[in-house]
Amino acid sequence: MRVRKDIEFKTEDGTTLRGWHYAPSFGDGRFPTIVMAHGFSAVKELLLDRFAEAFVAAGFAAVVYDHRNLGASDGLPRQHIDPWQQVRDWRDAITYAETLPQTDAQRIGVWGSSYAGAHAMVLGAQDRRVRCVVAQVPLTSGHANFRRLVRADQIVVMQRAFDEDRRRRSRGEPAQLIPVVAPEGQPSALPTPDSYSWMTSRAKEHAPSWRNEVTLQSAELFSEYEPGAYVEFVSPTPLLMVVALDDELAVADEALKTYAKALEPKRLEGIRCGHFDVYDQYFSRSSGAAVSWFIEHL
Repeated sequence: MRVRKDIEFKTEDGTTLRGWHYAPSFGDGRFPTIVMAHGFSAVKELLLDRFAEAFVAAGFAAVVYDHRNLGASDGLPRQHIDPWQQVRDWRDAITYAETLPQTDAQRIGVWGSSYAGAHAMVLGAQDRRVRCVVAQVPLTSGHANFRRLVRADQIVVMQRAFDEDRRRRSRGEPAQLIPVVAPEGQPSALPTPDSYSWMTSRAKEHAPSWRNEVTLQSAELFSEYEPGAYVEFVSPTPLLMVVALDDELAVADEALKTYAKALEPKRLEGIRCGHFDVYDQYFSRSSGAAVSWFIEHL
């Protein structure tokens, strides 16, 4: 009988992160385990349960959690997203997963989507406890992606705003907040129409804990994050990249260039859809590709 339990664990610096533990059975037995997290500002209720359930149905356990400063997890300042801190916390989540009696510690995989898809590649390169990686619709270059999302004449404006926010923080003033998504033409961290429609509609249906705001510094850190630089170092850990070929958020051509640099063993699952379609109408294909990859390599 498949069961989901609420969990919490502490990171190395003592911050409590919270989430869910899924397993095919909570009786005797150890299972290959997938450690999972969501993308930029997203919380686990934004359909990560669907992916975890697909993995459990295939015989895997799963540890799903909210990043620090977001959702059910602790951490200050709230709504602040530091990609490198999230990577460090994910490694602590792997350590926690190793302690669970249902975990086969020799068969741990990671699955991440969007911003967390970026982190999954970095984890695969850095942490050899990870035996298999799935990076779904991943950001691969913050520098390049930022310049695709922000109009050329607004880049200098944004950089000046980053600098002024840094001065505010140095004076002890609160960090500036910006919307994660907004109607077309209004400033936001994820300025695509499908980001606004999907995040607001799915949060209303499934995730009341999601908040439509992040620190401005989160956007600055996004623009500086280069996870694709690690892709060559993932090998010999197997890497699956699920790329939405019509992606306008984590732009597809940058993801494809990054995939070309990865070493074997690797596989590309290209789906002719937009960024958020992998959670909905193409869920069977995106989750099925991940399940097949984990079965093959775990």
